[in-house]
Amino acid sequence: MLSEVWEATLKLVLWDIDHTLIATRGVGREIFKDAFEQVTGTPMRDQATEDGMTEPVLFRRTAQLHGITSDRTMFEEFARRSTELHRRRAHDLRGRGHALPGTSAALDAVAAMGGVVQSVVTGNIRAVAEIKLQVFGLDTHILFPYGGYGEDHDDRAELVRTAIARTRAATGADVALADVLLIGDTPADVAAGRAAGVSVLAVATGRTSAAELADAGATATVRDLQDASPLHDLLR
Repeated sequence: MLSEVWEATLKLVLWDIDHTLIATRGVGREIFKDAFEQVTGTPMRDQATEDGMTEPVLFRRTAQLHGITSDRTMFEEFARRSTELHRRRAHDLRGRGHALPGTSAALDAVAAMGGVVQSVVTGNIRAVAEIKLQVFGLDTHILFPYGGYGEDHDDRAELVRTAIARTRAATGADVALADVLLIGDTPADVAAGRAAGVSVLAVATGRTSAAELADAGATATVRDLQDASPLHDLLR
């Protein structure tokens, strides 16, 4: 149990990170490329591409593209190198990347609501998730121990379930599925939320349009987080 004292019931907001809260503008891919070569000894010629993949799946599929059979030990070394490179290149992330429109205000607005806590569900490993949000000053309201991360499971729906379970265990509060809101930018985020039985606010700041996200089954969609009205409506 953490030191905070929580209400008997809580609402939980779970944020995706890349293309929902921030854009790294190529720095993330460069770090992946460097860490991949350091671990495998093979220059990365191509990278597996599928929005919403967790980091272990992305590493495994990229390795397969290069004829490499990877295992958990290899991924853990990759994760260590990736974390180290993200720390070393924090200035590049800050200089070339940016927080997406409305994100800081949206995080602040949710924090001002009573009985709501915020964490993340992301394909990133936890250490990298923390670095990315710290670099852009978006970490203040995020309870990282409550989140679901790439190293936890390959399936994003399981990451949502993991985050809910961690929040319940840490707070002792009743977190009903109807009181959980997942916010993301890909059809994979939408599918994960639906599979886990929670509402999804889809943000069209990635490669998928608002119409496509709505067709995927999002509870609500916005062009970007400057439009905060659906966020407030879904947390009433």
